[in-house]
Amino acid sequence: MKTVFLVLFLFFGAVHLVASFFDKKAVRYSTKAFILLFLLLYYLSSAKEKSGLMIAALVGSLVGDIFLMPPGLVFFAVGGAGFLVSQVCFILRYAQLTDFSAVNYPLVAVCFAVYFVAAFFAFKKLKNGPDAKTLFGMIAYLAFNGAMNLFAFMLLLSRPSFGSALVFFGAAAFYVSDILLFFNDFYVRPLKRKYFLVMLTYIIAEFCITQGILMIG
Repeated sequence: MKTVFLVLFLFFGAVHLVASFFDKKAVRYSTKAFILLFLLLYYLSSAKEKSGLMIAALVGSLVGDIFLMPPGLVFFAVGGAGFLVSQVCFILRYAQLTDFSAVNYPLVAVCFAVYFVAAFFAFKKLKNGPDAKTLFGMIAYLAFNGAMNLFAFMLLLSRPSFGSALVFFGAAAFYVSDILLFFNDFYVRPLKRKYFLVMLTYIIAEFCITQGILMIG
């Protein structure tokens, strides 16, 4: 069944990306929830030892995908909470798999500096002036995303393998996706093909993290 779930994940992801490229809102909305649903089923059917943290992370992302589609503050809050839970669970799962005694912490400091500078310049470019509460929420969420990336980097340093490299690449793609999302909502000139770029990097991120964790075991 895992091959079936993987094919369905790729199918709905591809359809959603095509709809995003051509800005077909109805198709985007009708396919979005299936992407993470089938990725979750792919993980469940592939993992020899299923991690509750990974399940919670993927469910959190699925909740975020569903609740961020409708307009309204309540939906936004629930969707944002879903993604926050996802980020925290990813962090905890990476920590479980990391040998912290084997981590090169000066390299981690360099990695932190790169993500900090990227976030600084991203927020500096937000011209539409989000209100203080929104800006604080964006910074807090991106901080969790950055922390998730740092833990993915420590996992790569402590257990270098193709699987851990996939995890780190996926985490970085997640970071890029969120910055692109902020640009779409608050930059004075929204990006062309904005939904396509956000979802492309997001789908790549979720798949690479999931596949990398499966390979690490």
